[in-house]
Amino acid sequence: MKCELLIKNGIVIDGTGSPRYRADIAISEGKIVEIGHNLQVQASTIVDVDGASIAPGFIDVHTHDDRLVLSDRSMRPKVSQGVTTVITGNCGISLAPLGRTIPVPPLNLVADNSELRFKTFADYFEALEKTPSTLNVASLAGHTSLRAITMQDLDRPANPEEIQAMQQLVQEALDAGVVGVSTGLYYAPAQAATAEEIQAVFEPLRGSKAVIASHIRNEAEQILEAMTEAMSISKALGVRQVISHHKVNGRANHGRSTETLALIDQARSSNDVCMDCYPYVASSTVLRQDAVEQASRTLIAWSTAKPETAGRYVDELLKEQDLGLTEYLQSLQPAGAIYFSMDEADVERIMAHPETMIGSDGLPHDTFPHPRLWGAFPRVLGHYTRDRKIFSLETAIYKMTGLPATKFGLNNRGRIAVGYAADLVVFDPEHVRDCATFADPKRPAAGIQRVYVNGVASWRNGAPTGAHAGQVVRRA
Repeated sequence: MKCELLIKNGIVIDGTGSPRYRADIAISEGKIVEIGHNLQVQASTIVDVDGASIAPGFIDVHTHDDRLVLSDRSMRPKVSQGVTTVITGNCGISLAPLGRTIPVPPLNLVADNSELRFKTFADYFEALEKTPSTLNVASLAGHTSLRAITMQDLDRPANPEEIQAMQQLVQEALDAGVVGVSTGLYYAPAQAATAEEIQAVFEPLRGSKAVIASHIRNEAEQILEAMTEAMSISKALGVRQVISHHKVNGRANHGRSTETLALIDQARSSNDVCMDCYPYVASSTVLRQDAVEQASRTLIAWSTAKPETAGRYVDELLKEQDLGLTEYLQSLQPAGAIYFSMDEADVERIMAHPETMIGSDGLPHDTFPHPRLWGAFPRVLGHYTRDRKIFSLETAIYKMTGLPATKFGLNNRGRIAVGYAADLVVFDPEHVRDCATFADPKRPAAGIQRVYVNGVASWRNGAPTGAHAGQVVRRA
């Protein structure tokens, strides 16, 4: 047998949760063609990993990389972590079908005034195929983007004509191959949307294998009500529900993950409900006073009006002002921030739940980003798996690979198996760790040795190789 690449002497963690085993992996035309101990094959390239672990490439299920995959195709923040596939369009925000619509917050987290906005997902996917990224890209269609392009007044529920227009856009997105849709009811442009509006807009999903990923309306005092609203929509449509970046915010709500996870377990008796989370006690999004007041501390991530404040804490900045909190926050706008508002026990409890996937939720265009952009996956492997031991290495890998591939319908990815895409990460489980911190958030992880995307070496010796072997991953 001949192949293009043979990876020898690896400890395979295959993405199913099954025990690890020693094996060689033969790759040809971007696919895994043989797996076994001491394979006797002819290979153009042979790489001996000398007992390092080999896992399927990590699938970042919660990203805002919609523009980054085109504007910085190296995708250093993600490929350096071992990520090989990103899912864009989360939290109701997507570059398509946004067109030339003004990107009001939070759309400005992914869209700017450049040409990198698209009328349809067919156009977006075409652009990705013409200038591929280092990584594979699957996408969700954002409900907030749909509202922004169809409605003049976002401070009310959509009328029947607007709902019909949004339904058409959803169908176009599904036809183009999006893996589902997303909502962002926490944000002003979508807050006026009712559950009835959202269910009607997403009617084209009925009977499909698409998902609804929900940034719910409230992640604090009203979290149970907000979760119930989101899950009722997906149940009515008969589609899978993903609760996005599941958390409980605010000191008054610390410990309530026991309630939220019990609600998810109850809902799973009649519908497929799962969630994603990131491994930190701080969140990050646009600057909002209610979020500042809820947090124990707030760090400015970016400010158009006062860019020099990026990387500084609000409490320290206020000491230098003669302004009150409200007036000072307004003076920074538009802006983004990092909020320390969660409890470590809740983070661990949510992450350990069997139906939880890992997502970074990184904001790549922030001046001073949350370290999750560069460190989420190695942090799970190092801090939570090796050090905290909240689950096994096999389980951690499953949460990053096989589970998300199944939930988002990414066929032939997320596992090390014959016939599957050769998306692979080679790493040292004893030394892998996140290096990005809140003080220095753009540091690549340690312990990620090699990353292959569709069989092509894309990260090696601590640097990208310059390969752009990523593909558009469409819904099966």
